[in-house]
Amino acid sequence: MFENLNWWEVGALLLLALLIFGERLPKVIGDGLRMLRGLRAMAQNATSDLNKELGTDLQLQDLHPKAFIRKHLLSEEEEEALRKPLQGLFEDVKSDLNGVKTDLNQVAAAADIKRPATPGTSVEQRPAQAFDLDAT
Repeated sequence: MFENLNWWEVGALLLLALLIFGERLPKVIGDGLRMLRGLRAMAQNATSDLNKELGTDLQLQDLHPKAFIRKHLLSEEEEEALRKPLQGLFEDVKSDLNGVKTDLNQVAAAADIKRPATPGTSVEQRPAQAFDLDAT
């Protein structure tokens, strides 16, 4: 939640909270934590009520629409039928990228051979140029 704040900003927020709430700050923090516990308990109760009503074992993550459809509405055969055309497309793109990578490496090798050496360096000292698409 606060991963993009540096320590100056966190300190400024704490100072601002201290100025706004003063001596009541521990009580405000306690009330906030109590509210979070209450919300968590309500979510767990709602999940257990859904489990009882639907007769399944639902987890909170299963309530995401994509996960719900995948788990409860599609059979494994239907899911495989939906993935099959995309898998072929994925394999085609992957083979095309491997061909492009090979071509780029050949061009880089040819350019490295034809490039004149700069004064003071030999051909062996120059770095070889290669394109690595596997790093993505």
